[in-house]
Amino acid sequence: MKWFVDHRNLIRHFLVIMIGLLPVAGYATDSLPGIHDPVIIREKGYWYVFGTGRGITVMRSADRRNWKRLPPVFDQPPGWAVKAVSGFKGHIWAPDIAYVRGHYYLFYAVSAFGKNTSCIGVASNKTLDPDSKEYHWLDHGKVIESVPGRDMWNAIDPNLILDEKGTPWLSFGSFWNGIKMVQLDSSLTQPATPQQWYTLAARSRNPVLPDSVAGDAAIEAPFIFHHNNYYYLFVSFDYCCRGVKSTYKVVVGRSKSIIGPYLDRDGVPMTLGGGTLVREGDANWMGIGHNAVFSDDGNDYLLYHGYDAHDNGKSKLWQEKIRWRDDWPEAVIK
Repeated sequence: MKWFVDHRNLIRHFLVIMIGLLPVAGYATDSLPGIHDPVIIREKGYWYVFGTGRGITVMRSADRRNWKRLPPVFDQPPGWAVKAVSGFKGHIWAPDIAYVRGHYYLFYAVSAFGKNTSCIGVASNKTLDPDSKEYHWLDHGKVIESVPGRDMWNAIDPNLILDEKGTPWLSFGSFWNGIKMVQLDSSLTQPATPQQWYTLAARSRNPVLPDSVAGDAAIEAPFIFHHNNYYYLFVSFDYCCRGVKSTYKVVVGRSKSIIGPYLDRDGVPMTLGGGTLVREGDANWMGIGHNAVFSDDGNDYLLYHGYDAHDNGKSKLWQEKIRWRDDWPEAVIK
């Protein structure tokens, strides 16, 4: 006891330092699974997370805490994607999963990094359980494509949402002129006709930059979530994929119409760079983004990846409860 009393200031100083090094959620970061661009869905007693990776990364959990990796969706790169994107070898980006009319639809992106030589494809399955006899991913191929020199948008980061009438819409986009949306037909495999494309959000881009480069308008990863009377458009600002130098952050706007305009809390249109901050990085997590939103046990949750400052900037899975205040989402940070 005397030793403790004599050294209590030293102990207090040590604890302050150690607490400052703890991750924001309060438990060991090595217990968090590695993931990039996560999306989540539930089937029966399991939660499934899909993410960027070779053949598409898949994980499963009964409690959303202890995760088991499953075989990837594709054991071989889709043939159509190899032909569409030069140099593509099976590393598939930013999947999105939805359950529609008795099937699971998995949208995914193939791209050349830093270019809008990109395509969004879709595959479907009757179940997500790899032990089921009905488990089989049927690839439907390309849904949309962006072409350098032709398109000022980038066909990556897909997100499917059905409006209140059941009409399917696909939002997507990264850099260039921002986040786009198009209505899909009932098959969910191609745009509805006549085609009409909408801009949902954008940031200022240096006009002297050539069309062939991504530019400095750092916005991507749309996710639309319906709550009460509004559609909420979550996007990621700034830069991912730089480890501890990542500057990703999640912002949001809302609209009573699925095609917009989406306004932030100050009334600024997201097409003019608006966006209310939901979550950003800190000394423990350098860059937080590419989020999804899901519901469980009567609560809504924010799902995203963050770069662990205490583990060489590795990208890991995070979940945080959402608190709705005046019909605006706030992350409940532990």
